[in-house]
Formats: sequence, C-alpha cells, structure tokens
Amino acid sequence: MLRSSRVLTQAAPSARTRLFSQASTPAIRARQATQGRAATVVASAAAAAASLWYATRDEIYNDAIAVPATAALGKVAVTGISLEDGSLSTLVWGSNRNHTLSADSKVSESVRTPAVAGWLQDVALRDLALHEKHAACIDANGDVYQWGDGFFGSDGSASSSSGKPSLTLRGKNVVRLQATTDRVFALSASGRIYVLAGSQAKQELATGQPTPSSNPWWGTGWLWGEEENVDFAEITPHEKLGWNERFVSISAGKDHMLALTNTGRTFAHPINLKANAYGQLGMRKVDVPDHSQDGQPHLHHIRKELDLTPKSIADPYAKSTPAIRRSADSTEPASRQPVAVDASIHFSDKLFEVPALKGIKVDRIAAGARSSFALSAGRVLGWGANEFGQIGLGGNVTLEAITVPTEVNLWRSTPRTTKTTCLDIFAGGDLAFFKVERADGMSLPSVDVLACGNGQWGGLGNNQFSNGQGTPVRARNVSGLMEYDEGSKGMQPIHPHQISVSPDGHVLLTLETLSRAGPGGAGRDLLVWGANQDFQLGNGKRGSVAAPAALHAPNGERVILGKRKADVKDMQGKVWKKGVQVEQCAVAGWGNSVVYWKICQ
Repeated sequence: MLRSSRVLTQAAPSARTRLFSQASTPAIRARQATQGRAATVVASAAAAAASLWYATRDEIYNDAIAVPATAALGKVAVTGISLEDGSLSTLVWGSNRNHTLSADSKVSESVRTPAVAGWLQDVALRDLALHEKHAACIDANGDVYQWGDGFFGSDGSASSSSGKPSLTLRGKNVVRLQATTDRVFALSASGRIYVLAGSQAKQELATGQPTPSSNPWWGTGWLWGEEENVDFAEITPHEKLGWNERFVSISAGKDHMLALTNTGRTFAHPINLKANAYGQLGMRKVDVPDHSQDGQPHLHHIRKELDLTPKSIADPYAKSTPAIRRSADSTEPASRQPVAVDASIHFSDKLFEVPALKGIKVDRIAAGARSSFALSAGRVLGWGANEFGQIGLGGNVTLEAITVPTEVNLWRSTPRTTKTTCLDIFAGGDLAFFKVERADGMSLPSVDVLACGNGQWGGLGNNQFSNGQGTPVRARNVSGLMEYDEGSKGMQPIHPHQISVSPDGHVLLTLETLSRAGPGGAGRDLLVWGANQDFQLGNGKRGSVAAPAALHAPNGERVILGKRKADVKDMQGKVWKKGVQVEQCAVAGWGNSVVYWKICQ
C-alpha cells in the first residue's frame, strides 16, 4: 500500500525496522512482482533503499540483443553490474528499426524488455543523445561518435559492415550533446559549442574546402595532427561574453537551441528558418552569413538579416473560418519568403541573447520541441508553442503561441500560506515537467512533480489521457513521497533525481533514493510512463501507461540504477582510467529507452 507523507511521518521506528527487515524476503518480492503497482514499489524503495536487488534471467528472449559470452544475459543484474566480475552493462529496449540501439543491422528491430547492449560493455559515457534515425554519444576521452540509419544511410550498409559507431569529432573535450532531426550539437568543457550534421554524407568536406581545424588560411592543424576529414562548425555568441564567461548548458528543440552561460545569460540559436515559427526563439531579428557568396571565400564576412516572424503574427487569421478569413495575397509576404538555405550546418553560426531575459540571472534552461523554458530564482518563464498548453499558463490562456517569456503559475490550488519554489525543469516534445518544493513553515516540505502539455498517451502521469493540459497537474506516485534519512534520523522528502522526456511522449524518471539510504544503499528507482507503441516502457506490452510505474525485469525484479567505482573503457576498447566514479543514467529516445553508465563529473 502506498504510504503518504502523513502516514510515514507517524510511523513508529519499530514499524519501519520491521518493514526494512522483511523487504528482501521471497514473499515480499513475489507480491511486488505480481502487483505491478508503482505505489507499492515506491513505498518499498523508500523504506528498503539499503538492500541490493539483483536479477538473473532464466529465459533468453528472441528479441534480446546478442552479447559476448563474458556478459551473458543470464549473468547480468538488473542494475547492470555483473555478479561475477563487476563489469558495466548498458540496458536497452524499445524500437531499433533505425538501429539507434545498436549499430549492428543484424539486431532485431524491436526489443520488448531490457536487454544488454554488448557493444557498450564496460564503456562509460559522458553523455548520450538519441533521435529518431540517428544517435550520438561522448566517450570517456570526450570524443563524439555517431551511428544509426539516418547517419550511415537509409540502407544501413555501413553499419552492417562495421557494427560500430563512427568517430566524428575528436580532441574537443566534449561534455554535453543534443540531437535534432538533422544535426548534433556538442558543448565542450571549455564552453565552446560545435555542430555536426546528423548524416555521414553531409559531413564530407567539399573539394578545396579548408578543414575546420585549419581555419583561418594560415592554420597549422596538419603540423599538430589535428587535421579533420569531417565537416563541423563552431557556433559563437553574437554578443560579447564577459571575462571568464563561458557556456555551461545547452538544450535543443526541433528547430531551435538554447544555451546558458555560467553567469546566467540565456542565448538562442536558429537551427533553420522554422526556428521562431511559434516564438520559441524569443526574438525575431537574427543575422546569418550570406550563403549566396559561398563560392567566393573572400566575401564570407557579408551577412544578411532575417526576420523570423512567428506564424501567429504573420498570419493571425490562419485558423479562422473562411467566412471571416481575409483573402490570401497572390504573393507570399516578404517576411515568410525563403531568403536562405537552411539545410547546411553553416546556415547560422551565431548565438543571440534573448532580449527579454537580459539582466535576469537564469539557473536552468530546457527546450521542448517548439517551446522554451528558463528557471530563475525558483520561478519559471516559458515561451513558444502552446496549442497543448505546454507552457503551463492555465486553461484560460488559449493562445497558440507565446512570443514573450511569461511566468508559469505553479502555485494554483495551494493555500496562500504555502510557498512554492521550482527546483528544476524538464521538457521534451509537447510536454513540460516542473520539480517544485512546497513549504508552509509548519510541517516538513514536500516535493511534487508537475506536468503540462499533450498527455494524449498518458505522458502527464496523472492517470488520465488528455491531449491538452494548460494548468500544471501533479504526477502520481512520484509526488509528495517521504523517506527515512539515516543522517538526520528523521523523515525527508524524496526528490526526483532526473527526468528524461522523449519527443514521442514517454517519460523516464529516477527517484533519489540513494543519497540518504546509508551504507549498502541499493540505488535509484526507475519509473516509466506514457506512450508505449514501440515497447519503449520496457514492460513487454504495447499499451500506454498513464501513471508512473516501476520498471521490472522479465523475472519480476524491479530495475534499480546503481552508482559505483569501476574501470572505464573508451569506445575504442582501451582502458581510459581505473577506479572512476560512474552512475547509471536513463535516457528516453524516440520510441526507445537506454540505461547507460555515465561518468560522474
């Protein structure tokens, strides 16, 4: 039974001790496996975070990814730690039709339950980004690798021959990745932002084109062995950065990207001409290189100004009935005419500071498919597409697009004496999530997860299927949870550690049930919900789930994400470093999911 914060607070210490001592008995495990309710799983995780749950597979399914004999499926624990040699294993499930779960084209197109990806055995990554047809990762060396049918080609012939990702960006010490339909953005440890094409064919340098590392014309990349045969570009800020100011975070939507500096300044980058179709860029005027002069290198300094007017402003009657809609002009307005070719990664080479956020110190940024969010001093500002209510401005705001950063009301339906503070923001597709703390000064504060946007496939987590939710609602089974803290010897709220939102509407959430667990803590509970047409929830079924539920292995044991020290290899199979602190991280891709080992930085 789910124990609310009130019940857990009143529980006697002896009762908690009995619950802890019985949590690992076969009867309790069997009951948890058969009930399948996230409430029971969360309650047991909060009370029994000190016990380590392993799972061995007695059955090998036909859709399981083949791995070497040294890491057989039958010997791999749910946490991804081998019972015998302590090796690291990456778990994958969901759609593999575009070979984003494995570069080997011989692997099945569908993985119904968590299986081990042998090509990532003993490999810990800095970051991983999954898109519909291509994927990318950063290995321990800080190099970028790419794979997938969208990268190698529609036939996947290149991936079939090698079965391994391709190294595309090296020597840049990359720490963060973001993937869009046709591009990959990389943030280096020094604060530089690079962009690569999502297709290998588009990364080929044209004849006579200088390599990126040898720009300008007197470059000496050949002297230091830095010459590259892959075309990439660096995106620089249009406005000058301050002394020792650098970019520390990036977040990309479908057509735009946000970037945040260590001083709290927020920048936006237009990926293509649709970057501001819903006002998600936060500005209308940008300038890009004049690509009509591409054949004349000495004229590359010439730039052209673009007016990226949102559709709701350019044509406010677009969705009106024919009776009141004005007649269309014979020619398209100048502001909507294509004035530049945006298919290339060189379309725009600048980041522009969001005008409305100048002078506001922003702590976090998040980009949905066509929306943007900024967290500042516990409050959230949102702008961009709002037809599903994904900005969270309430049911009374029916505007299709919000073109100016507007504060999101996260304290509706709460007493006036309760203070609401937003701790973090997460976005993906047409969904947005807010991690908030509620405190009234009288009792222990609680932590809730609020959601808004398109919950057609249950992505809101409130046990309803609603395709439009403008008022942020409380996600079930992950809000208001409490646990016993070994350090303070009292009850404390359970915080969501991370939320990964896929573009197609499924969500992976990890609860922070490890930090207060004390010695022998098992790890972080993984909960899943939302769209499930491609088995992306890993439960072996196709039905969507409208409330957070714990992920279970085929034998009934629940998946818990661990943290430990291990010997880490890079993508070339070489030992990078021994005794590295690593932790498991869950990523929601396009119709699939991955739990990989991430290097703690």
